[in-house]
Amino acid sequence: MTSVLPTGGLPIGRTGRTLLTLCGAVLLAGFGLARQIEPDPRGYGTHQRLGLPGCAFQMLYRRPCPGCGMTTSLVHFARGEWSAAMRANPAGVLLALSCLGLIPWCWWSAWRGRLWAVDEPWPVLAVLVGSWGAVGLLIWMLRWLA
Repeated sequence: MTSVLPTGGLPIGRTGRTLLTLCGAVLLAGFGLARQIEPDPRGYGTHQRLGLPGCAFQMLYRRPCPGCGMTTSLVHFARGEWSAAMRANPAGVLLALSCLGLIPWCWWSAWRGRLWAVDEPWPVLAVLVGSWGAVGLLIWMLRWLA
């Protein structure tokens, strides 16, 4: 009898499976928390509603940093307000999409005991982080020119 599940992917042990399960749960809880927060109408500063300080970069230079609007973008994304999320910070939408995709990936990998569709995790992680960083920097440069 043959298995219908693919056998590829890096094998993971009990600790890895537990961490992947927790990672998926934390990401899901993060989206749940984001739905409960009221987004700042300015398009940035929503993180201050969580007791965090304002952006020092913006205070010093009167320009947004690459992360300005990221929390606001994530909050709008979690509420299904796609255009508002893009206006706040398009890199936040990319991050939210990545996190949303990671939830089932983490749980499926944990259930299988193998990283789903990933034989070497570090190059995949480097591409994901590098792509997100490049998009964030590009958007930041465009904001500076505006």
